[in-house]
Amino acid sequence: MRYLCFLLLLATHTTAFAQQKTAYTHADSMRAKAYWDSSWHYALHSREHQLYLDSALMVIPTHAYYWQQKSMPLHKMRKYELAMPYMDSAVKYDPHKWMPYRAYMRCIFEKRYRDALADFYTTKEKYNSLYVMDHPYDFFIALCHLQLNQFDSSKIYLKRCIDERMKKGKDWVHHNHLFYLGIVQYEQAAYADAITTFEEVIRLAPQFADVYYYKAVCEYRLKRNADAKASIQASSKYFAEGYTLREDGALYEPYPYQIRKYYLDNMVKVINEVK
Repeated sequence: MRYLCFLLLLATHTTAFAQQKTAYTHADSMRAKAYWDSSWHYALHSREHQLYLDSALMVIPTHAYYWQQKSMPLHKMRKYELAMPYMDSAVKYDPHKWMPYRAYMRCIFEKRYRDALADFYTTKEKYNSLYVMDHPYDFFIALCHLQLNQFDSSKIYLKRCIDERMKKGKDWVHHNHLFYLGIVQYEQAAYADAITTFEEVIRLAPQFADVYYYKAVCEYRLKRNADAKASIQASSKYFAEGYTLREDGALYEPYPYQIRKYYLDNMVKVINEVK
């Protein structure tokens, strides 16, 4: 109850400061930083870490980064309903910096694809920034459309990413951009095109288990059973060695179409039963 009252006081205090647009003194900044530094004496997911962040925000309630830091461990624990109000406060106080990050969190962590699209489109229009989490916005926009089964739109945005990198040469294209283009082609039953795309992914990332899996599925659909068997064997081998889809956020949340062991087990069984 005491902690709940503290949070209510913090919310009230924050609103008051936001309305007054108070200018903070150097002493305020140093005091807030002392609380911030003290928070790191405790584990990221600990109650003590959060309480010190609360104290820092009592001093400077418009500090966008501190709000984002309150949301981050909760997102990693998949406590999204608790995390997002803090993320919303970060966006409120520094939308240029934190709206693209919120869009990313909505896309990859929360799976709120329409909300993510709204944030990405707003950011592109208002702030003219381009990248978040080492990818252009268009990559995550493509993933949102893919997850909404809007395959043509997804393809348009993926090709923008690929074409931009191709200006430097085909070896500059990010293999995950090509991987998802292959996924779109697979979803549209363009299996031969998907296989061609997946082969280019393999050239760039030869141990990528996920691409071998979807290549095997396409080959199976085309009744290229020997090829499918070879591909699924490669997928199983590399998956067992840990070479699945690699992105920073994938440590906490699966990316769209990222394979699981039961995917492989089932596909191995299906292919091995083919006469």
